[in-house]
Amino acid sequence: MRELRRVQGALAAAFERFGYGEVATPTIEYHEVLARGDERGAPAAYRFFDENGELLAMRTDMTIPIARLVSTRLGGAEPPFRLCYTGNAYRAIRPQRGQMREFLQAGVELIGVEAPDGTAEVIEVLAAALDAVGLTRAVIGLGDADLYRQLLAEHGVSDDRRESILRVLAGHDLVGLEAEVDQLEIAPDERETLLRLPTLRGGREVLDRARELGGAAVDRAIQRLATTHDALVARGVGDRVQLDLGLLRDLGYYTGAIVEVYDPAVGHVLGGGGRYDDLMGRFGWSLPAAGFALYLERVHIAQAEEERLGRSPAAEGRGGEAR
Repeated sequence: MRELRRVQGALAAAFERFGYGEVATPTIEYHEVLARGDERGAPAAYRFFDENGELLAMRTDMTIPIARLVSTRLGGAEPPFRLCYTGNAYRAIRPQRGQMREFLQAGVELIGVEAPDGTAEVIEVLAAALDAVGLTRAVIGLGDADLYRQLLAEHGVSDDRRESILRVLAGHDLVGLEAEVDQLEIAPDERETLLRLPTLRGGREVLDRARELGGAAVDRAIQRLATTHDALVARGVGDRVQLDLGLLRDLGYYTGAIVEVYDPAVGHVLGGGGRYDDLMGRFGWSLPAAGFALYLERVHIAQAEEERLGRSPAAEGRGGEAR
């Protein structure tokens, strides 16, 4: 717990350095609030009724409650809002593949700043937060939430098939993706595009390789990613980002740029986030927004593993390359 508290303190200091003020939201929300916040419906939540028969739920993430808070409590204030938090969230799931029923998150929400500037600021804060806890090797994957959705619509894929494909893609299951795509009645070049895009990862050259595949949806996503990457380079954090055209988050409110954090010392995703420009409007105040959340238990494990690798004889023989 001492180590975990130090992680929390380092992250809080990093957020404060960028002008983000801490907020707290209730653990219990009305279920309707969570469902309204995610177009795919509320994630699997622990639900129960109050004494008046209202359906309640334990919060499944921190972004939706903060969107509600800004819309209902800060209506008289002038945006932008730079908010940060640390708190537990809960999912009613069967734990598998590293998923957790209860998890401690720390993150930021930047509400009221358009892309690409807002996206670039959030990623800059994320990079500083990772550095603050010693995860200097951690990679920030940058993708586009709308790319695959719009591409599938462009190819005339039905809504049911579309959701099934997006689900396996969000799980980074390329074998499952191929099985899903093989069931579609589409042209061979369209099939190739759907299967090749998720394999494209790397630097700016990834956008050129994607452009060769063609298609209006691909061109739009490339333009958005190129603009965001330019803004990141201008802020000096372009080298922390790996473009990943197969990236997809499992929450339905993301639009445009999305991010995920990986560390080579561990096998789990450490956190993620992105733009959610439509979410605020669902609570009555339409504002552009972006944010990220880190799973603190996973960050703690990654930090310990990085320290172990840094002390190992093999790492010392490589001049500390593991760090």
